[in-house]
Order: sequence, then C-alpha cells, then structure tokens
Amino acid sequence: MKRALPPFINNNSKVLILGTMPGEKSIALQQYYGNAGNYFWKIMFTIFGIPFSKNYPERLNLLRDNNIALCNVLISCEREGSQDNKIKNEVPNDFAQLHALYPNITHVFFESKTAEKFYSKYCIKYSGIKYEVLPSTSGLNARMSLEDKVILWQQVADVLK
Repeated sequence: MKRALPPFINNNSKVLILGTMPGEKSIALQQYYGNAGNYFWKIMFTIFGIPFSKNYPERLNLLRDNNIALCNVLISCEREGSQDNKIKNEVPNDFAQLHALYPNITHVFFESKTAEKFYSKYCIKYSGIKYEVLPSTSGLNARMSLEDKVILWQQVADVLK
C-alpha cells in the first residue's frame, strides 16, 4: 500500500492543487513532484516569473508566498510503478475535514483528468469553490508541449491577482 504525502497547506491558502497520488520518486524523496521529468515546478516558476530553483524549500516557499496548497486526491492505494492507470484499492483523502480546517480555499485545480475522476468518484464539490482541470504536468503527457501547458496553467496565477 502506497501512502500520499501530507498536505502542504496553511490558513492563507486560497488555491488547492490536487494530484492523484505521488509517483515512486516523489514518495522516495518525500517531495511533491519530485521526479525531475515532471514539469510542475518549471511551470510554477514560469507562471510567477521567478527563476527556476531545484531547491525544495525554495519551491515550497514559492507556493506559500502565493497562497497555493498541494494535496493528493488519494491518501493511499495499491499501485505498481507510478502510473495512475495502475491504481487500485484507492482510499480518498478527507476533503470535508480539509475544507473545514482551511475555509479560505476558493479554487481547486486538478493536476490531471485522472485526479478529477477520482475526486468526483469519492468526494463532493463544494459551493463557493471553483473547480478546474488542468493538463497533467507529467513528462509522460507528451500530447501537449511545455509551452502549451504553461499557457493553461497560467490561470492558477491569474486567480491570485
């Protein structure tokens, strides 16, 4: 059974980005989007106009400074490897509790269609919160260029203005 990372969130968080479940590399490193082949951090630094950093605390500071939280839809699952299509026996996170503890969340961005699919299967969408699906930042999602992903992910920064 694989376990997700704890949520990265605080009382100032306004935007919540939800992935499905961390991959093998992220779990081993205990870092969100820890696989160098994932473009999440490059996209985040680009949309906020800040030079890219490989330093994980600096990466988290970028999110904290912009009131962005990270979490995964699933708290645990069985999965061979890192691909979401291999997930089985999944257990969702407790979003009722999360939203009760952090009521300032106004936007939820799903980091993939699969994250939204699992959320819709197990959780409710709350009134007063806007939900959007963005393209996966995984390097395996080659249907879209990094530049095109950045354009779509720009809406994360736009809602914080």
